[in-house]
Amino acid sequence: MIKDFKVGDRTSFIKVFTEEDLEKFSQITTDRNELHFDEDYAKVSIFGKRILPGMLTASLFSALVGNHLPGKGGIYLGQTISFRKPVFINDKITASAEITKIREDKPILTMRMLCTNSKNEICVEGEAVVKYMG
Repeated sequence: MIKDFKVGDRTSFIKVFTEEDLEKFSQITTDRNELHFDEDYAKVSIFGKRILPGMLTASLFSALVGNHLPGKGGIYLGQTISFRKPVFINDKITASAEITKIREDKPILTMRMLCTNSKNEICVEGEAVVKYMG
């Protein structure tokens, strides 16, 4: 039930994205942007080296919802996303979620979603609205 949750509940997990993760994501999405795959092209970009697709990093939000908070029975109703900093191959990323609002009339949670790097800089942030079917 929704009463199992309270505003302020949080969860997080860590993921290190590898070259293999990038390749798998590219195969699924067909995203072959040169910033992700061409070292020479990326070297002269504003990033100075290859970056991961923003949506690959943001996909950690889905894991938070489906596996952690609310977990089993959680389905997306909506998600906003803002990309703040680049994520590079082999960066250690912490994905976290915090409940900021609970609808009293329906089993719906609003959550702040963050991906931070090892320097604790926000790389990706957003807000998820999730229905709890538990």
